[in-house]
Amino acid sequence: MKRNTRLIPISQALLVTFLWSTSFIIIKWGLVEIPPVSFAGIRYFIAFLFFVPWVFIKSSYRTELISLNKSDIKRLITLGIIFYSITQGAQFLGLYYLPSVTVSLMLNFTPIIVAIAGIFFLSEKPTILQWIGVIGFVLGIIFYFYSANFNGGKIIGVIIMVAGVLANSVSALLGRSINREAKISPIIVTFVSMGIGSLIMLIVGLILNGIPQISLKTFGYIIWLSLINTTVAFTIWNHTLRNLTAMESSIINGTMLIQLAILAWFFLGEEITIMEGLGMLIAAISALLVQIKKWK
Repeated sequence: MKRNTRLIPISQALLVTFLWSTSFIIIKWGLVEIPPVSFAGIRYFIAFLFFVPWVFIKSSYRTELISLNKSDIKRLITLGIIFYSITQGAQFLGLYYLPSVTVSLMLNFTPIIVAIAGIFFLSEKPTILQWIGVIGFVLGIIFYFYSANFNGGKIIGVIIMVAGVLANSVSALLGRSINREAKISPIIVTFVSMGIGSLIMLIVGLILNGIPQISLKTFGYIIWLSLINTTVAFTIWNHTLRNLTAMESSIINGTMLIQLAILAWFFLGEEITIMEGLGMLIAAISALLVQIKKWK
């Protein structure tokens, strides 16, 4: 009975990571038709709209939303700008210029920066195992990019993703700070920050690119990304966190890089060299070590 109880959240978490891995593929398909910032804004604004009935039907969420003070609102707005407008905008732009596996690998740099920055901002001292992970991840990155052939577009993509990773790290620290206080429920944190961040991206996209012409197929991509890969996936993931330890969640989340490499090869024809594969493996294991805090 206990085994079945453990298998359910593990299976759910694996399903979510698979959905998140497919997001990179679907975004690549959609970028053929929609400019990156507009695509990101539309995806997350529609996802925000899917959250609206859920938040307003449940009285406890309505009460919590109304009772937010000015300080809470400012922090959630800041989180929305950094995590959605900047981080997600950069991810879509990065996918426009770079292979999906490269973008995913660079996003895995976030735990490294967070672990180091946490020393100064959250008083969280990394363990020996985490420092080993930091060093290993840097070596993995070196292996991955050693034989890479960058043209002008890819260099722009790397610069954009560096900015995106830094923004993602800042948002992780801010999000951890907000959630650690346990004053605001995760649903309200997501609802408010996603609403603010997606609206900004939507407005910027309209200013820069106007109203995009979207085919029925691409509109289907957007709905799937918004409803299934965002609203439903985040809800399931938050539910699994009630039963899985942080280490178990980190291990499962770390499988995304491998899943994406297979999906990108199959659906996008993105081939990976032996050196790149070795770098990915080292980086994935190292990123996991950074998220394990048991070895002092």
